[in-house]
Amino acid sequence: MNSNKMKKVNTILFVVLIIFTITSCNNKKKKVDESKKVTMLYGNWVGGIALSHLAKVALEQDSFEVELISLELGLIYGELAKDNPKGDLFTDAWLPNTQKPYWDEYGHNLVVLGKVFEDGTTGLIVPSYVPINSIEELNAHRDKFDGKIIGIGSGAGIHMNTIKAIEEYNLDFEQITSSGPAMVASIEKAVRDQEWVVVTGWKPHYKWAVYDLKYLEDPKGIYPTDFVGTIARKGFEEEKPDAARFFRNMKLNEEQLYSLFASVDKYGEMDGARKWYYENKKLVDSWKTKTSDSHE
Repeated sequence: MNSNKMKKVNTILFVVLIIFTITSCNNKKKKVDESKKVTMLYGNWVGGIALSHLAKVALEQDSFEVELISLELGLIYGELAKDNPKGDLFTDAWLPNTQKPYWDEYGHNLVVLGKVFEDGTTGLIVPSYVPINSIEELNAHRDKFDGKIIGIGSGAGIHMNTIKAIEEYNLDFEQITSSGPAMVASIEKAVRDQEWVVVTGWKPHYKWAVYDLKYLEDPKGIYPTDFVGTIARKGFEEEKPDAARFFRNMKLNEEQLYSLFASVDKYGEMDGARKWYYENKKLVDSWKTKTSDSHE
């Protein structure tokens, strides 16, 4: 082979090497970028909104790209369980009871990453000045409540349990489908005017820190106790281990949750979450590095 041909061969080999190197670097960069992308699904109630926006604020401090998508509860479970889901996780799952129907249908394809809060409760709530103490007393005072139980979204577990409560207690009441904010607004109006109101509610929720409220006793045990947890699509932990560590370690007590919810309610979703993050930065940042011995 003469020198000119040798030069051409060397030039071609050099170009091929450069292309291979650039392609490899781009592929590696793409892989790293994908591990830093997280899509969170959340419901339109204070817990889902606050926890999701707090996670977004915290992870974006470490160069994560976090997308938030609001969906109805059933759609959240269904989407995460798909073979190619559009989301990675959900931080406000009430298990093993309140959202049991969704877990029974989709749980085989989901993973519980961790427990944000251990003692979540649900039930029917009235202002403390209302002089009844049990669900069994509602029918005797139907007119005072205008025959209405103010509920939230029809896909929520508490909505389904309230349908069951109406049947089990033979209540002459209608559950009004609304939203978390509308439910709180109904409490605010009733307390302001000292009227009677009964709503579907839960703890933790910041309304307990704002208003003097009480659960109605539930002798038939319709409303259970749950943990509030983070669930993820299968494969999330392996593909995005740093993000998974954060969500496994995310834990808050009742007082912390109330202050987070109140911040989001007062300052807005992102600004409220950001303000709370900086006020509790040491706690939240510890979720990024703390090791976990087991998956709950």
